[in-house]
Amino acid sequence: MFTGLIQDTGVIARVEKQGTGAAQSLRARIETGMNLERIAMGASVSCSGCCLTVVAKVPGAFEVELSAETLARTVPGQWEQGSRINLEPSLRLGDEMGGHFVFGHVDGVARIESIERAGDFYRIILRAPEELTKFIAPKGSISLDGVSLTVNEVEGGMFGVTIIPHTWAHTTLHLKKPGDGLNLEADMLARYVARMIPGGNT
Repeated sequence: MFTGLIQDTGVIARVEKQGTGAAQSLRARIETGMNLERIAMGASVSCSGCCLTVVAKVPGAFEVELSAETLARTVPGQWEQGSRINLEPSLRLGDEMGGHFVFGHVDGVARIESIERAGDFYRIILRAPEELTKFIAPKGSISLDGVSLTVNEVEGGMFGVTIIPHTWAHTTLHLKKPGDGLNLEADMLARYVARMIPGGNT
């Protein structure tokens, strides 16, 4: 479990493909400035919103494996050598809960429609996959590439978020442009509410 408060942006240094076709998986080495002594083998790390397991560590980097399911639900091309990704180690007992509960289970890809600067802030308008729009509500929480954000407004399949200067500078969001995709995880509370409403999970 995570909070959506990014601690570092890492770089994918190496990618090894395993298998072929629909069953293809990946093993990736991610360079990071995080203190890896605090991250145990087998621990979970949020990598741009995906909960991945640390399977190896070397000085300044760790390795993870990505299943075909993860590759199918996340941004195409994100797991290539040289890509930058947002990193957050798993939440520890006693840690401050500053964002919202992020589980690292990406639901799909939201596409950026526009990015506008508003003073020191940035407004991003995105289009969500149709099947996920029922989980997105004004003032609700959402995770985009692992970043905990508050939804400002929703109109049909479109929704908007505001990015504060610190988040803009210390995540990969400032590298994005219209047309790019972001890994979207809907708020778990919204999922349970939809489940309780008759016909809400259809």
